[in-house]
Amino acid sequence: MISLNNISLMRGNQLLIADSSLTLSGGQRTGIIGRNGAGKTSLFKALEGEIPLEQGAIELPNGLRTSTMSQETPGSQRSALEFVIDADTAYRNLERALQQAEVDDDHAAMARLHSELDNIEGYSIRHRAEQLLSGLGFSTDLFDQPVSRFSGGWRVRLNLAAALMCPSDLLMLDEPTNHLDLEATVWLEQWLQRYPGTLLIISHDRSFLDTVIEQVVSFEGNRLVAYTGNYSAFEKLKAERLALQQAMYEKQQRRRAEIENFVRRFRAKASKATQAQSRLKELDRMQDIAPAHIDSPFSFRFADLDQLPDFLMQVEQLSIGFAEPLVERINLSIRADTRIGLLGFNGSGKSTLLRVLSEQHSPLAGEITRAKKLKVGYYAQHQVDELNQQSTPFELIQQLDPKASAQEIRNYLGGFDFRGERINEQISVFSGGEKARLALARVVRSQPNLLLMDEPTNHLDLDMVHALTVALQHYSGALIIVSHDRHLLGNTVDAFYSIHKGVFAEFKGDLKDYEKWLGKQESTGHRLEARTATMQPGDASQKLDKKQLRQEAAAKREREAPLRKREKQLERKIDDLNSELRSLETQLSDSTLYDDSNKKQLTDLLQRQGELKIQLADLEEAWMEVLEQLQ
Repeated sequence: MISLNNISLMRGNQLLIADSSLTLSGGQRTGIIGRNGAGKTSLFKALEGEIPLEQGAIELPNGLRTSTMSQETPGSQRSALEFVIDADTAYRNLERALQQAEVDDDHAAMARLHSELDNIEGYSIRHRAEQLLSGLGFSTDLFDQPVSRFSGGWRVRLNLAAALMCPSDLLMLDEPTNHLDLEATVWLEQWLQRYPGTLLIISHDRSFLDTVIEQVVSFEGNRLVAYTGNYSAFEKLKAERLALQQAMYEKQQRRRAEIENFVRRFRAKASKATQAQSRLKELDRMQDIAPAHIDSPFSFRFADLDQLPDFLMQVEQLSIGFAEPLVERINLSIRADTRIGLLGFNGSGKSTLLRVLSEQHSPLAGEITRAKKLKVGYYAQHQVDELNQQSTPFELIQQLDPKASAQEIRNYLGGFDFRGERINEQISVFSGGEKARLALARVVRSQPNLLLMDEPTNHLDLDMVHALTVALQHYSGALIIVSHDRHLLGNTVDAFYSIHKGVFAEFKGDLKDYEKWLGKQESTGHRLEARTATMQPGDASQKLDKKQLRQEAAAKREREAPLRKREKQLERKIDDLNSELRSLETQLSDSTLYDDSNKKQLTDLLQRQGELKIQLADLEEAWMEVLEQLQ
């Protein structure tokens, strides 16, 4: 049992938690929720003993083994696989001791150490590490790649794998689904459901929380408030509590009416029975939980569109990829009412397709016919890195909409919770979540009639994700979205398309059907792996003519030669960019650089850092997709 007794916690001069108590039972699964900056990560650090309490005490059981997700991963030449295994320090200590015993020829020590290794299942550790990496989307070609080769998003996955690898009684995960695709998110849910210890999770993914947790701890007015049940249960309980407050009642009713109108409109136009019924159930449920978000600081809408042609884009026989096609023969008609969720394993080409449609990347073949009045709004994580770090939120929106009045811009930014003097602060001082909100605000303000979104919920808190879901429901243009957030998908799209093994096709079913399909793919993969492992070289059914084998091997090498060449070229470019980034970061760590006299130099360095990050993301995406094709 873990007890928090009348604790108060501060960060600088800001009070995060005031005189709160909480008890966590052994084996309990708890979701920690609250707005960005409320103190969720600080609470984790207090539980780890990294930061002190202002008052109160935290009582932990003796010998409690704790595992947390590191937020930083220094680049090293350690391979991804060895990095994950390193998280099991008990295994590494026994491994070193065994090596020394062998050097000393100490047979008694060797026998004892082998027994201890067996007790901690040390002989299966490599296999377990490989399973973790595979589940989180790493292909086998990546296991031996050095950590320094991976981008920030992939290092987050490595940190997650290491946290899962570390033996623990208390597992604390801070936004574990950031940078995961839907497939890896489903795999993580299944892994956590089998975890026997106490689990604390900070997450903005409500579907993920619903599946994994059984209790919610919410930051509310500097207090920790516990609710029994998963996230959906929390919303209902909070809605009931807020409904008792008379001042909130009318606002709740207006929001309920808005959602009922949306449900009615969708029912009137729904044509695909499976998706329609699934989505209507989600929307009906939203009517009950909407009041739980009445006190959210976020409220924004896409403007009504003046130009909305019935036809927006026609895609015919499109091939996308880099050195070699990743997906071929893509055919798609995008009309004003198109609302598509794009599904597929990591590296399948989902992001590349959005980039091609938004003219950020050139297609390999095929035709794209665009309407004359087409206006594309494209949101992806690298859009955050493209923000001018020396600009302010006010300047950013003013440049986009010069005719808007100062008060109009202030009101608009207030809907994204940029208020008061914050709208005049430089973007460079903002957190990752604030920058993501600002990049989203820029896309919304651009009034697109075709919206392309690649994992828009990364770095957003639950209230902001809810506000985005509502805004997308009211959006009158076409939408194509890639997201691991099933609640967002279920409430904003009415058709699913998948990319699987180079084939783009409509997926006939809803997200539950897709999860079942994923389970079958994983099961088939295990059967194939097991069958291959049990095959003996002498099996008659497997014997092939040696000449034929040599010919097939030669043909395979010839096919792979351009890809191997492209892989090496990309690796060299990635190494060069990483080297320049490290040099830049060393310069940026110099405190004198932030003096007023060095402002221009600082601006130039920050601008170059942003450019390098964008280039690096593009190169790493190309590298990952080349490896996918080789595999």
